[in-house]
Amino acid sequence: MKKFALLLFTLNITFLFAQKEISGFVIDNAGMPLSGVNIIEKGTSNNVSSDINGAYLITVKEGATLVFSYFGFSKQEYETTDSTLNVVFSEGDGQSASDVIITGTRTAPRSSTTTALPIDVLSSSEITSSGQITFDKVLQYKIPSFNTVQTPVNDATSLLDPYEIRNMGPSRTLLLVNGKRKNLSALLYVQTSPGQGETGADLSAIPIDAIERVEILRDGASPQYGSDAIAGVINIILKKTTDNGSATLRTGITSEGDGKMLGVSLNNGSTVGEKGFVNYTLDFSKVNLANRPGKVDAEGDFNDFVKINPTTYRSYVNTDNTLGGTDISGMNDNQINTVFEDYKDTPDYNAKFSIINQGNITGRKAVDDFLKEKPDGGNINGSPETAAIKFEINGNFTLTNETQLYYNAAYAYKKVNSFANYRTPYWRSIKNPFENSSIPNWSISSVYPTYLKDFFGDGTVGFYKGYHPTFTGDLNDYNATLGYVSIRTGWNVDSSITFGGNSQTYTVENSQNRSATKNSDGTNIYRENSSISFKPGGASFKHIVGNLDISKILSDKISVGFGSEVRTETFTITEGDKASWDGEGVDSFSGNRPENSGKWNRYNLGGYFDLAYDFNKDFFVNGTIRYEKYSDFGSATVWKLSSRYKFNKDKITLRGSVSTGFRAPTLHQIFSQKSQNSFVAGQGIQINGLINNISAQARLLGIPKLDAEKSINISVGVGAKPLKNINFTIDYYNIKVKDRIILGDNVATQFGSVAWFENSFNSRTSGVDAVMNYSPIKLGIGEIGFNLSGNVTFENKRISPVASDNFGATLDALTFTSRPKTKWILGANYKIKKYDLSLNNTYFGKTTFKQDGLDSNLRTEFTPKLVTDLGINYAATDKLTVAININNLFNVLPQWKFKAENAAGTTILNDPAQVKSQFNLITFNGRYSQMTYEGYHFSQLGTLFNLSLNYKF
Repeated sequence: MKKFALLLFTLNITFLFAQKEISGFVIDNAGMPLSGVNIIEKGTSNNVSSDINGAYLITVKEGATLVFSYFGFSKQEYETTDSTLNVVFSEGDGQSASDVIITGTRTAPRSSTTTALPIDVLSSSEITSSGQITFDKVLQYKIPSFNTVQTPVNDATSLLDPYEIRNMGPSRTLLLVNGKRKNLSALLYVQTSPGQGETGADLSAIPIDAIERVEILRDGASPQYGSDAIAGVINIILKKTTDNGSATLRTGITSEGDGKMLGVSLNNGSTVGEKGFVNYTLDFSKVNLANRPGKVDAEGDFNDFVKINPTTYRSYVNTDNTLGGTDISGMNDNQINTVFEDYKDTPDYNAKFSIINQGNITGRKAVDDFLKEKPDGGNINGSPETAAIKFEINGNFTLTNETQLYYNAAYAYKKVNSFANYRTPYWRSIKNPFENSSIPNWSISSVYPTYLKDFFGDGTVGFYKGYHPTFTGDLNDYNATLGYVSIRTGWNVDSSITFGGNSQTYTVENSQNRSATKNSDGTNIYRENSSISFKPGGASFKHIVGNLDISKILSDKISVGFGSEVRTETFTITEGDKASWDGEGVDSFSGNRPENSGKWNRYNLGGYFDLAYDFNKDFFVNGTIRYEKYSDFGSATVWKLSSRYKFNKDKITLRGSVSTGFRAPTLHQIFSQKSQNSFVAGQGIQINGLINNISAQARLLGIPKLDAEKSINISVGVGAKPLKNINFTIDYYNIKVKDRIILGDNVATQFGSVAWFENSFNSRTSGVDAVMNYSPIKLGIGEIGFNLSGNVTFENKRISPVASDNFGATLDALTFTSRPKTKWILGANYKIKKYDLSLNNTYFGKTTFKQDGLDSNLRTEFTPKLVTDLGINYAATDKLTVAININNLFNVLPQWKFKAENAAGTTILNDPAQVKSQFNLITFNGRYSQMTYEGYHFSQLGTLFNLSLNYKF
């Protein structure tokens, strides 16, 4: 027994001395610590990960070899000859840290060349050098699958332009800031324009100079991130720099001399103690109005606002519903026309006939006189005046070697001043051209009230020129995240809470309430007693999101991630002042009625599990499953499987994914109810309005409550690097959406003409994204590089019947063909000494509309156009850089034309009179001649000149 005990003791001592501790730090070539580096004893499962400071400690056998692996870099192996081993990952070992992709996976991040998903990455320099004023417009001219444009009609929609990825609407793209969900806007698009019935986060609220890079995932990502990520994800990564602060002055103007812009931005950073940092950005900007009205057709306006037809019986009916002494109540048109034929040539008929003809002559002269003075009808439509203040802060603080506190916060205030359509003096008239006191019982000859000359003139009839209602929107957008990260024994634990919100309040001025509502004493409440300034109310949205995300690199083959999310959302519609909604409401933008206002809330819980397995250095598979439960409509279980395979010495990569997804109906879509004209007492339903799906009227109409959209996403791609300086990727996508939510057309019901949201049909969107880069090569004494990227839509259409008869041709075109069918971007960059020259060409393909009122045998097509942007950067000193951008160098403007759907359409197009009539119908008699009343495919402003000065300190 003693010999056996001695043997065990000897073996234990031998084993003890055969093991040793190895410690050190892992850093990049800039000296920054790398946390989460996997360190494994080769040939074993013994592994650890570096902590927040890049430090590690591992016990290994004598003579062991350590393998260091980190996303974006090649593996490194070292023999453990010393007890201290410090490792440096340099760019030459693989990708730089800026190329590391954190979007699209819940396990360890990967480099841009090893991810299984199509992801675009825009650097800070690419963003700031674009010359665009706001972040959403930067993406418009940098990412082919991203589209946005200002709407023709500027009221509440002027606060946030609709945007989308892969032509799928704003609601199906998720916006993240540092990987955390950004709050939605409070705005619900109800204009007849692209994005109708949807909402999205406010991209323009992000200050450009706060962005380090942007990762745009062009693939469904509901299993990783939850609702809204059907089309893709935009992840904004904020700056972390603590030196090289800068101040930037930006100014610009259009070639028409309007749209003047002035902006000042400050970005700076600092260390906090010895183990933290803070980076902050402050941005002020002011953009003046840019106006692009069309020329109004006098005949069209005369027909719409003045003309009385002398050949129809309706023009001769008295206020007591008699025609020539005959009561026509209850008669049909044939019976009335018989009465009308007998009525002709009577003294009453002849008197009225003469008054009508003379009134038409007088009225036409009034139209011609006004339009001679104001050929555009006084309209202002283009880019509204906008002032904005934006603030962003990003930072962290290392608490211990294993724990870290991080935070970011943002606030944006935006004020937009825009205009409704000008109310011409013959549209809102104070003098009736058909006025005649000799026929008192004839409404056509009644005397018009003249109070408008006092509201919008100097009190005289001759000075009154109509009036122009204004719309002012005040927007506040904010978000903040506080998080805690720990790395212990290789486990990365990230817990955070995010607050965010968006509020909008509206003001209408220089308008009136025209309603004939009376006081008890018979006097008018409005009209001559109306205010000319109104507060129609507003809306707000806010959310609170809690996240717990845990991941670990288990070995050089397996990574796991799992976590949970809890989110609460609140949507509020704020009541307007009574004068803004009572009766007809304010002329131009009716306010929120009290019965349509309120506050609504819901919450949801979600959890996911993510597993990534590298079979070898070439073959990789990633799977994710997620379960989400909503308090208001139910639950969803979704999954995703993606893979990547490299071969031919990593020169060719095959990748693909298949996933299911979902999008919960927003609170805006569930609860919004909007007054348009008048209210049916006791019913809460407005004529020509929007009713919500939970109202009693919706039940009576058989409209079901909203459910989640479901999707199936398939993506297959190939990437190649055939030569040292050339690489390209091509990705095919196919997205099927089931139970797609729409805001349908207005339908005549027992409650009036109303629209509603519903799960209407299934749709399919398919196409190809292509990206090619030709990295810089020597050209003379400089370097030149090229990039080409494009998106081609193969299919974007409804593939099932609609639930109700409320999805007409106009809405179908807005949903599926109002964005370019193809879009390509070709860029070149030439660096020579202190100059950096860039030339960017964006090709906008065909878009198709079926405007409201357009003959069903016609369509309109916006023709393909090429927009060229030129940028010149000059490094005047080490600290001062001067940049000149000429966007839309050749002043290319949107153009459209009628197209025939069939032979009947061809007949219309061969008749100039009918063509003119159709033109007037869709452009409001020429007011929106360049873009029509419903939208276009790129900016109508033409050439923009921008100058910026950047000073580093």
